[in-house]
Amino acid sequence: MSKQPSNHGKSWTPQQEKQLQKLAHENTPTRVIGLKMGRTESSIQNKASDVGVSLKPVNQSPYNRRKP
Repeated sequence: MSKQPSNHGKSWTPQQEKQLQKLAHENTPTRVIGLKMGRTESSIQNKASDVGVSLKPVNQSPYNRRKP
């Protein structure tokens, strides 16, 4: 069995919700968001759906690596 994430079963704080929105806006992959926040991919997807954040990638490189 795999190890449980650090925030497994804990409630989301408003600060974590803002971090999720920021990372999603920056086009960060869902798996990377989960690793940074200590949550599973499904947890990230469910919370994004609850707060109305789109995790769909836009036409740009991940992590804001667009060339000027």
